[in-house]
Amino acid sequence: MKVALVGATGLVGRVMNEVLEEFDFPITEYIPVASSRSVGKMVSYKGKEYPIVSMEDAVNMVPDIAIFSAGGSTSLEWAPKFAEKGTVVIDNSSAWRMDPAKKLVVPEINAGELTKADKIIANPNCSTIQMVVALAPLHKKYGIKRLVISTYQSFTGTGAKAVDQYEAEKAGKHQKKSEMAYHYQIFENAIPQCDVFLDNRYTKEEMKLVHETKKILGDDSIKITATAVRIPVNGGHSESVNVEFNQPFELDDVTKILNDADGVTVLDDIDNFKYPMPLYAKNKNDVFVGRIRRDDSVDNGLNMWIVADNLRKGAATNAVQIAEYLVKHHLV
Repeated sequence: MKVALVGATGLVGRVMNEVLEEFDFPITEYIPVASSRSVGKMVSYKGKEYPIVSMEDAVNMVPDIAIFSAGGSTSLEWAPKFAEKGTVVIDNSSAWRMDPAKKLVVPEINAGELTKADKIIANPNCSTIQMVVALAPLHKKYGIKRLVISTYQSFTGTGAKAVDQYEAEKAGKHQKKSEMAYHYQIFENAIPQCDVFLDNRYTKEEMKLVHETKKILGDDSIKITATAVRIPVNGGHSESVNVEFNQPFELDDVTKILNDADGVTVLDDIDNFKYPMPLYAKNKNDVFVGRIRRDDSVDNGLNMWIVADNLRKGAATNAVQIAEYLVKHHLV
């Protein structure tokens, strides 16, 4: 099993490296890939050092699987070149997510749709992944009519430049505008803008939640609106999700469904102040759900608080779980 990790030196790439090790993924040949300026540098995997190779060399090595975390433009250029050689690409960028010919996969929900013909598989957006892991079993039971989503997203979701900005601000260092990932300081602040603004006045991140959720759940009838906020938390996205179901429900049944769901941990003991927080979710692979309660302002309304490590289940873990599924079901 030859596996290429494209973007091995990036923030998510490094976490992917960790997750591959932790999952003891069956790699016989490990191929770290990065930009030309990193070629020749060494990457450690399972106690052994491997030299970073170029994209071109990696394509010609014909890996069985290439896990991409190198940005949309890189993926658009190089993923098809890997796929043409027979490599299965699992891509973490937004490049292929809404392509109708590509599967958008969260293993707990729709990995069963994958076939040997799928050579480019899209990994959803981090904020979408954690939410749909919790919502999918409830949608199956009650049918979701409408979602109102508010996210509180770690600056780590923006990448290394945002981490550098936060650390500099925390240390009281002055930064040039060109060095900043955001228009404003992130330290001790909350910025109601994740990604760029679109013509409809929503951000790209907010519209990802709308479109990706519908695609993953396979239901275009769900009405969805979202507000995404960047906060000074070093790892971990939180979401307040208001759900309006088509069918009535009992809270105990909702909790049981979530407790039984793959990849979900329920933390909902308000008497003992137990509820999900980024601090608790850090470096864990599950999605944590709590503050489960009725919304009595609408029929069949429910409020939930959903938290996950955005670099883990929101990116690296989900991609590696897709790779595991491919291997287990002989699709690669």
